[in-house]
Amino acid sequence: MTAKTVSSEPPVKTGLRQALLAPVRLAMGLVDIPMRGWQKLTGLNGMAGVFLAPNMLIFTVFVLLPLVINFIYSTTSGSAIFLQNRTYVGADQYRILFDCGSYLDPSTCAADTFWAAVRNTAVFVVFQVTVMLIAALATALILNRELSNRGFWRAVFFFPVLLSPVVVGLIWKWILQREGLLNYALSPFGFEPFSWLSDRFWAFFFAVFVSVWAHMGFYALILLAGLQAIPRDLYEAAAMDSARPTRIFRRITLPLLMPNLIVVLVLALIRAVQIFDEVFVLTGGGPGTSTMYITQYIYETGFASSLRNPGLASAASILMGFVLVILTLVQLGVSSRNEKKGARQ
Repeated sequence: MTAKTVSSEPPVKTGLRQALLAPVRLAMGLVDIPMRGWQKLTGLNGMAGVFLAPNMLIFTVFVLLPLVINFIYSTTSGSAIFLQNRTYVGADQYRILFDCGSYLDPSTCAADTFWAAVRNTAVFVVFQVTVMLIAALATALILNRELSNRGFWRAVFFFPVLLSPVVVGLIWKWILQREGLLNYALSPFGFEPFSWLSDRFWAFFFAVFVSVWAHMGFYALILLAGLQAIPRDLYEAAAMDSARPTRIFRRITLPLLMPNLIVVLVLALIRAVQIFDEVFVLTGGGPGTSTMYITQYIYETGFASSLRNPGLASAASILMGFVLVILTLVQLGVSSRNEKKGARQ
């Protein structure tokens, strides 16, 4: 005798579910008819193209096509936006960018603001990435310990990553303005109100500090994942040998964490080269051009300046894109080498 399966749901709920699913089944059935026909014509390999086509269409329209148009803009001159109203000049825009008596002295360059932005960006990248690596590594080492409420502290350090860069810039601009929170906190100690963002040194210092504060949690999370992947047996063996903490860090932690450190280094470099949002909101590139970086130069030259030159801005963006491609290739090469090394081991 075969036992029948009895549904525990009331008939009303079952009927309601069937009614709700009926349009879905109808739509899927209509889609299934052409899909089966296409599969018969092209086989399973052809179906991959069908599913990739929407993504490739979006990529072409919003990424590849703008890149091509941007390169065409870099070969034209004038302030007009539409290409048909612009004059073809070939590589003249690139020649203007590289027309320098000394690349270390922006005042000798035809595009002096561009090279000032390049110099500012180079200095910013060196300091910001160095501080970012040290801060992210120290944070990851602390959060990897057996702390009380460790989940809470991890969330606290990661929270700034979730904020919009514009929000980050506005928060710190409010803190650092002359009537801001920092001057208010320092006033009981006898400090006079100071315009922190009007001084070249402090404007650069806080541009680095704010960018590190805003993005450090992301890189610390990558390093924390690497720390947790290190076998605990190695630390236990080192403890049995009475190894000092500094020696354990140099001989065990740092070598095994190196793949994660390299990934963080390359990602931080790419992010630092593209810095714009929070620094633009915080300082506007000032005082003067002391915190103007390449992305802000491209924006102002192409759109914001009264003497805008979209062709020159496009040429500058092409050069910056070339640098980013090199950094990306370095990251891919390092990742591939680490994977091959791990496979051999």
